[in-house]
Amino acid sequence: MSPTTVPSPSMAPGLRRNMVTICAMTATIMQALDTTIANVALPYMQGTLSASQDQINWVLTSYIVAAAIMTAPVGWIANRFGRKRIFIICSAGFTIASVLCGLAQDINQMVLFRLLQGVFGAALVPLSQAVMLDSYTLQERAKAMSIWGMGVMMGPIMGPSLGAWLTETYSWHWVFFVNLPFGAITVLGLIVFMDETKKDLSLRFDWFGFTALAVAIGALQLALDRGEQLGWLESNEIIAEFIVSAIGFYYFFAHSFTTSRPFIQFALFKDRNFVTGCIFMTVMGLVLYSTMALASPYLQNVIGYPIITAGLLLASRGLGTFVAMMLVGRLMRYIEARTLIVTGLLLTAASLFQMTGWTDQTGGSEIVTVSVVQGFGFGLVFVPLSTVSFLTLPNHLRTDGTSMLTLMRNVASSVGISIVIAQLTEGSRRIHAILVEHINPFNHALQMPNVSGMINLNTDTGRAMADAMVNVQAQIIAFSHDYQLVMLFILVSIPLAVMIGSTKAALRAQGVGPEHAVME
Repeated sequence: MSPTTVPSPSMAPGLRRNMVTICAMTATIMQALDTTIANVALPYMQGTLSASQDQINWVLTSYIVAAAIMTAPVGWIANRFGRKRIFIICSAGFTIASVLCGLAQDINQMVLFRLLQGVFGAALVPLSQAVMLDSYTLQERAKAMSIWGMGVMMGPIMGPSLGAWLTETYSWHWVFFVNLPFGAITVLGLIVFMDETKKDLSLRFDWFGFTALAVAIGALQLALDRGEQLGWLESNEIIAEFIVSAIGFYYFFAHSFTTSRPFIQFALFKDRNFVTGCIFMTVMGLVLYSTMALASPYLQNVIGYPIITAGLLLASRGLGTFVAMMLVGRLMRYIEARTLIVTGLLLTAASLFQMTGWTDQTGGSEIVTVSVVQGFGFGLVFVPLSTVSFLTLPNHLRTDGTSMLTLMRNVASSVGISIVIAQLTEGSRRIHAILVEHINPFNHALQMPNVSGMINLNTDTGRAMADAMVNVQAQIIAFSHDYQLVMLFILVSIPLAVMIGSTKAALRAQGVGPEHAVME
């Protein structure tokens, strides 16, 4: 194949396609893991790097902001310089930056190298998805998205467990060094097996549009990531960041609608299936990451599991996702994608309803069961959604489309995490104040002999025990309210599934009968 031709799915069979698939998966897993794997290692890094609490939080913030800003131009860069070249550069850059993070000697070096990680890592997920879509024929699209989706979904779910194990067993440095073998496999495989796409040398970069969008997204991500520790709108910094973000978005849209060559190809949003995919990808980003942000502290702080045990329990959600993704390709041969998406959302909502009744006495078996059901629901949604989004989208918009979906998911995840953590903190404080009003010598429950013998409000020990019990109960109720909030968000979004077109009708319109689709 000429290096300037567009790869065709039918031209990439056998070993070549399998190796490209492996490379796309390793790149996806690397990037997806790094969104969560470093979180549990932060306390260990803080001591080694002699950093304050605010400084160590920049290890996460720098990566998130850099990745968010650089996701938007991935489509243009790949179309202008060639997808293979950019994929190799970003994979190599991400791997080198990971090693440098593991070798960092102070907090300044760490933040710098994490910025580089975010810059190079931003392209890995959208490019890997575009490669998978190009490598498989239309009737094999669900199979491709099942394979690719395992990396996207399993990475964030398994990240905390793997990060905890590496940190406890070896050191926090291995949280970053673990990317080295994945990166080496990806780079070598892409060099040998991937074909280059056609380069459009006539493309000109919209610097004003990119700068406005970068400022808007960067300021928004900073506000969302730092809002909790700075008190949200009580902080002048957070207010300023929200204002800067709003101004950036205003100038971006005003410029985009008045220029002949906007930075974002708005032709993407003429496709109803793609627009619906963006909406539900936003839902998935918010729900997946917000529930992850709640589950780990609940198991550790409320129930009291050690970090390794909590990680193993949470890994059961990954098992449910894995099983669903193994089955969903076959199911799409007989069931409409919108039906599977609604079913997955209902299962996820049902699992969240069950979680609203969790207490500090909830057993491990129930946690595993609910987590498996929730993970299964995620899997039923993600693969059909990824397939439908590109079902009727023109091929020349594919890379831009994958970048937009990734951007929507990342921003939604930041918004979701910020909302549930803010609600948890404020809810715990408010509920604690309400419960404390009932802790007094006139409370009949506290006057019972078997209770007053343990909790004597006339002693310091008794008051401390009462306060500890109130803290736990306040947290349990606050977590329950958060789970209710996420559940209601899912239920409200379900009616929007009517916007999703018929999968079978779309296949017939493109000359592919669903009865001949090879989706397993």
